[in-house]
Amino acid sequence: MNDRFIKACMRQPVDRTPVWFMRQAGRYMEEYQAIRRKYSILEVCKTPALAAEVTLQPINRFDLDAAIIFADILLPLQAMGLNLEFVEGKGPVIDNPIRGEMGIVDLRQVDGEAFAYAGEAIRQTLQALDNRVPLLGFAGAPFTLASYAIEGGSSRDYARTKHLMFSQPTVWHQLMSKLSVVVVEYLRVQSRAGAQAIQLFDSWVGSLSPGDYEEYVLPHVQNIFSALRVEGIPLIYFGTGTTGLLPLMRKAGSDVMGVDWRVRLDEAWRTIGFDVSIQGNLDPLVLFAPEKEIERRVKDIMQQAGGRPGHIFNLGHGILPNTPLHSVEFAIECVRRFSTASS
Repeated sequence: MNDRFIKACMRQPVDRTPVWFMRQAGRYMEEYQAIRRKYSILEVCKTPALAAEVTLQPINRFDLDAAIIFADILLPLQAMGLNLEFVEGKGPVIDNPIRGEMGIVDLRQVDGEAFAYAGEAIRQTLQALDNRVPLLGFAGAPFTLASYAIEGGSSRDYARTKHLMFSQPTVWHQLMSKLSVVVVEYLRVQSRAGAQAIQLFDSWVGSLSPGDYEEYVLPHVQNIFSALRVEGIPLIYFGTGTTGLLPLMRKAGSDVMGVDWRVRLDEAWRTIGFDVSIQGNLDPLVLFAPEKEIERRVKDIMQQAGGRPGHIFNLGHGILPNTPLHSVEFAIECVRRFSTASS
């Protein structure tokens, strides 16, 4: 197997910097659009053969070092009893959001059986991958799941979420604990089906101050990583807008920290310490730029990494719709060209 990605997660020497992209399977690819013309997002996520097919699409097209299973971070919320749908032009919408303590009490505490489809999708994908590259599983982190569950969808200010957090801290921690248990169950299913690494997406945690993150979020993320440590696979923690949170997020216990483009990679690495791997961090919009600019930006990130063991090249968030395929291919080629073997 091409194991550069796994080795980099563990800060072991690699022959060249591994590269993969968040949302590398998705709307920018015609192959994906063809499937979506026939099936909804939830149908693709919950039909193992379709999830496996979509997961393989970027691997078959690009020279990537890892695959990530096609799914959605909000699937655990649906299993817990929230009505999730994806609305064109609006994204995920929950029509029965949590509005207080009773809404939290009513959430189902499901176990791994609720996610049998995810395990089967992993198994079918691994069979199709045939050891070409490692496969990542993933889940949303409890704060990000809570924000969707409370707001009923995306939010600019997370006002309802923070109101619950600040005004009813005991209830907030009850919700976070409940979500954390289900996230662990979901990720265990993926790991035990064969996923070779796990990424926890805390997409919206950058909306918090360091103090609020430490008090209301960090203990729950620590519990998740502690529970998953026995799985014996690399653990990645990623959030956006988290420059001021990085030292605290490092305490959560992952092997790899993902960072976005709002902080220089070298600065982020110094902040979290060189005893942990780092993943990132090209601005996804750079992929819409001319090749000369893509090349300049990729080279700059590679120079910041300095050939140090433990760098995984990625975007600072997911690939955007309408991203040119040739730009994705060119960025990968640039990573290959500017890579320096680590030791």
